[in-house]
Amino acid sequence: MIYFAHRGASAEAVQNTIPAFVRARELGASRYELDVHLTQDGILAVHHDYSLLSTAGKDVYVKDVTFAELQTCPLQNAFNAQELFVPQLADVLPVVAPGLELLNIELKNDDNRYPGIEEKLLAFLHAQYPQILPKILFSSFDYETLARLRAFDKTARIGLLTRAFDVSAARALKAESVHLNHTRFTPDIARVCHENGLLVYLYTVNEAELAARLAAQGADGIFTDRIGMFL
Repeated sequence: MIYFAHRGASAEAVQNTIPAFVRARELGASRYELDVHLTQDGILAVHHDYSLLSTAGKDVYVKDVTFAELQTCPLQNAFNAQELFVPQLADVLPVVAPGLELLNIELKNDDNRYPGIEEKLLAFLHAQYPQILPKILFSSFDYETLARLRAFDKTARIGLLTRAFDVSAARALKAESVHLNHTRFTPDIARVCHENGLLVYLYTVNEAELAARLAAQGADGIFTDRIGMFL
């Protein structure tokens, strides 16, 4: 069983922020997960939701503002008094790069909300971080996003993030893994995936007993907010 720091050490710091990834690394993480959007001026930004409503209390959509404008929206911080903002991917990667084994980048791109994000992300990584590109696993709930990414890069590592398991979709993408909510997971899904050379990663698991049960049923890894619990 392997463990991904879900949006960093998000039980101890504001999710998808620099302190969350710094803390995850301090706790011994070598595998991480984060979410990427594209701002109006083409900056790759790390944030979970399309809107900042739940994280900054402002119904502002990442796609509608520049990165500079994002920096006027402080994130809600229940952990300490530090003022935090949505970071660029370019600022997160130097934090997770030391000792990195695997970084799952989830492209938030339902209905192609960010036209061209796949090519832009790949171009950025090829130009700026070619040394960690082989350690990046791309995922998305949007199948067409992953299909476009596969077309751009035949060697890209892909994880199919899905709410409705279909092994044929994973095979068509030449994916290496299937990512599911742990409540949708069954031992039969694990069996089918393993028969097809696919790993199974489950989110979001924050209890040791649950993680052990899922591992016994065939899960290969979990995404957890409590990375320190498992490391």
